[in-house]
Amino acid sequence: MKAIDFHCDTMLKIYESRKGAGLKENDFQVDIKKLQQGQVLAQFFALYYDHDPAGKKDKSPFDVVMEMLERFEDELRKNSEHIALATGVEGIQKNEEENKISAFLTIEEGEAIEGSLEKLLRFYQKGVRLITLTWNFENQIGFPNIQYRSRDRGLKPFGKEVVETMNHLGMLIDVSHLSDQGFWDVAELSKKPFIASHSNARSIQPHPRNLSDEMLKALGNSGGVTGLNFAHDFLSGDGTSKIEPMLRHMRHIINAAGSEALVFGTDFDGISSRLEIENIGEIQRLITAMEKAGFTSKEIENITHKNGLRIIGEVLG
Repeated sequence: MKAIDFHCDTMLKIYESRKGAGLKENDFQVDIKKLQQGQVLAQFFALYYDHDPAGKKDKSPFDVVMEMLERFEDELRKNSEHIALATGVEGIQKNEEENKISAFLTIEEGEAIEGSLEKLLRFYQKGVRLITLTWNFENQIGFPNIQYRSRDRGLKPFGKEVVETMNHLGMLIDVSHLSDQGFWDVAELSKKPFIASHSNARSIQPHPRNLSDEMLKALGNSGGVTGLNFAHDFLSGDGTSKIEPMLRHMRHIINAAGSEALVFGTDFDGISSRLEIENIGEIQRLITAMEKAGFTSKEIENITHKNGLRIIGEVLG
C-alpha cells in the first residue's frame, strides 16, 4: 500500500551531522532505502529551526534555514535516480512514473521568515510548500501551545497576513504547535484547507499539541487533515511508541472528523522514545495492523495516501 508522510525532521539531522550523513542511507529513521522499503510515495521533509529567543545564534533564522535548504537540494542532486522534489500532484505523478520518491519541502518554525512576506516568497520560490507557523516559542506570527501557556492568544496581525499570503501562493498552513486560539484564527481566516501535520487526539492523550474533538471536527469540515504523530508523548505517554495506541487515535479521529481528515505525520527523526515501528521502512506494519483491527479498505486508502493526494491537489495544485 502506498503511503505519504507529512512530517519528519531528517534534514536537521543530516545538516548537523558531523559524520557527513546523507539521504541515501543513514542511521536515522528516514532515508531513501527505508522510504523504498516502506513503499512511500511522498515524504515531507521539514527544515526545522530551533528558535530560542533567549539563546545566542551566530546566524539569522532565515540564513540557517536557507543553508539547510541548500543541503537538501544537494542531497536531491546526489540521489536524483531515486528521489525528486515535488510541489504538487503533477510532480508526484511524474516522479511515480519514473519510479522516484517525491520529496516535499517544508519549514517548521515560522521564525524562519523573520516577519517578512518577501522572505516567505523567497522560500516559496525555492520550493517550500508548507510552513508550521510556530514551534515552541512565540514568534512574529503567533504563539505556541507548549504547556497551554498561550492557549488563548491567537495570531498576530502579521500572522494573519501570512495566512492570506500562503492561501494566495498555494501553500499548506500547518497549525501543529500553534496555540488553541491560533488554530481557531486559522480556521476562520483560511480560504483553503489547512493541516496539523503531526498532532493526535487530545481526548485520547491530553497533550497540548494534540487536537480537541472540536478542533478535529472543524479541521475535517474545512477539508483539512491531521497527521498521526508516532511520538509516545502524543500517543499514550508510557515511554514507548506502540501500534495499539496509534490505532485508538486513528479510530477516534475518524469518529470525530471522518476518514477524510487523517494522514500520517510520523515525526520521525524528531522522536527520542522507543518505537515499535522503528523507522519509515516499517510503516507497512501499521497498515497491516489497521487491516487486522477492522479498518475498511476505503479508510486505509484514505489515511495512507488518498487524503494526502487530495489536500495536496486542492491547496498546492
